[in-house]
Amino acid sequence: MAFPRRSVVLRITGLLTIGLLVYLVFFSPSTSSRSAQSHQIKEHNFIERATRPDKSLNVQKHSFLQTRLGRDERDDIFNGLIYEGMMDYWTRLQLPYITNRDTASTDAQHVFSAIDELLSLNGWVAALCPTLARPFGQSQLAYEDLIGEDHLYYVAIAIHSADHFLVDQLAVIVQMARRLGSSNIFVSMLDYDSTDATATLVDLCEAVLTLLNVPFRIRRVPGMTADPAAAYYPLEEAYMKNLALEPLHELKQKRGISFSRVIWLKGFTCPNDILETIKISFSNKAAMVCGMDWAEHNGFFIFSDRWRTRDIEGDQFRQSRSTSKSDAVPPRDRQGTQRYAQHLPFQVFCCEAGTHVVDPTQSYYKGIGYRAGSDFHNLSRADGVPVWDANTPCLDSSQAWFCRDLWVQTARDAMEEVDKANGGTPRRVQRREVAEIPPRDPPVEPREDELAQKQHRDEIKVNVGGGADMEEVNDGGPADRKKEDPDANVGSDYDAMPPEEGGEDVPPAEPMKISIPNSVFRPARILVNPRCPTTYAGVTHTQLARDLFGERDGDERDKTVVSGKYVLDDWEGAPESFVCQEQRQTGGRKAPKTQRRLKFSIHEELRQLEDLSS
Repeated sequence: MAFPRRSVVLRITGLLTIGLLVYLVFFSPSTSSRSAQSHQIKEHNFIERATRPDKSLNVQKHSFLQTRLGRDERDDIFNGLIYEGMMDYWTRLQLPYITNRDTASTDAQHVFSAIDELLSLNGWVAALCPTLARPFGQSQLAYEDLIGEDHLYYVAIAIHSADHFLVDQLAVIVQMARRLGSSNIFVSMLDYDSTDATATLVDLCEAVLTLLNVPFRIRRVPGMTADPAAAYYPLEEAYMKNLALEPLHELKQKRGISFSRVIWLKGFTCPNDILETIKISFSNKAAMVCGMDWAEHNGFFIFSDRWRTRDIEGDQFRQSRSTSKSDAVPPRDRQGTQRYAQHLPFQVFCCEAGTHVVDPTQSYYKGIGYRAGSDFHNLSRADGVPVWDANTPCLDSSQAWFCRDLWVQTARDAMEEVDKANGGTPRRVQRREVAEIPPRDPPVEPREDELAQKQHRDEIKVNVGGGADMEEVNDGGPADRKKEDPDANVGSDYDAMPPEEGGEDVPPAEPMKISIPNSVFRPARILVNPRCPTTYAGVTHTQLARDLFGERDGDERDKTVVSGKYVLDDWEGAPESFVCQEQRQTGGRKAPKTQRRLKFSIHEELRQLEDLSS
């Protein structure tokens, strides 16, 4: 009689074992995902791979799409105040009205109303967006086509002690989620060793994004070094940006989710300006489109982020104010000057001024990331300052490296397309035949450019007063440092030192001998959209709009003109030299920078890549 009972037990055990195996094979995540930590993005299981992989950003279905890493758990002076306020709100305004499940929807509506009141463009700067003057009827442009195309957007923010505009950036994200759909965006926030109220505000960001079902990864990381004298800012900058892009690569590798555009939020930019920049990016099939970053100083606005921006001739946007005349506007090349005067997007060699939009298909998904030079001098060491060769690579910002990599990658892609179309294997660059692109217009004669700069400098001396040199006023020279104005260099990181302090005079553009001109290679499509300003000052944002666009409101005629000129028809090749503005020594964000002019040969860059690969 014990025999049948034993058989039943064996059968039940066998069924349980088979069921467990079926679950592990067909329904559980892969082995690599099971061994990973819970915050990591999970791969598709066997059933999803065999049928139809889920590529949605549905946070209710996939909890790993909302993650917080490295939360700052340290106590601060506001912890008790925040807790008391939260408990007071709960006990007086929530708990007495909770009677049963039927009130759940009402409670949720109260929360959403509170978010609306807090973040419906009522931040320190955001409240001014609906009132800003805009040319060409920008506020009337329709963005429904962006919604209808159902693109996925990746919003990236690298934060370092930036509590003065984080609330406004959150307001912009909420507005974008409403217009584009909460399941169409992914937010990546990286808090890099902030020491102000950023940690508390990031908690607010987490709560709001969670309630609105917006997928996100919020991460806090410590600084690369505790010694400011040993901090090399370009390396920190590259480190921050690459960490902020980690979910972008994880989602593609593990779940097959590709994003159409990456939106880097910097400073504060109005939502309509960002949407317009996205449209410009799609219309031009651009690798990158940047706004324009304006910092307020002594009652006027100067173009910021000059460290990272170069016009199509490789020159800096120097001595540029929001009220500049046509002979001293930020771009100095002929086509860029004309289009800037019409508030139209213009081509540049490199940019990162303010909020910018990047096409990951042309960049990140091809393996391009952010990097920095390695030959810098660590001031914390006892050894002396090295002697740099004049032809050593430029030790500039990580964005400048990124731009040059974009130009080289674009040329490489074009040559591979030619080889594939011809049905042959890739040949070495020296033997490759490339289609010639019409050369650019000749640059402005150096003497004329110098005279224009001197005239503009003298004008600003009169307006500013005190006879301060423009290099000192705009670029972090003695005038700024003595006054210790915290807003004078916001976003610009102290530009190059003037010659009297050990800096170098930048030589004018001269023809440089390169084996194959850059104009024969396919150009990288990098644009600046002057209609997308970024600021850091709340009250005077309206004045900036008046400086740039005038007092009038756009009419239908202007709207028609702009809609027909969004697309740039004539793309120029890369310049054969550029102004290298570099930080050769450690010292953190405000370390001094020097300038020189360097040759840039796409042909030589491609040869070096081929030599490395072989």
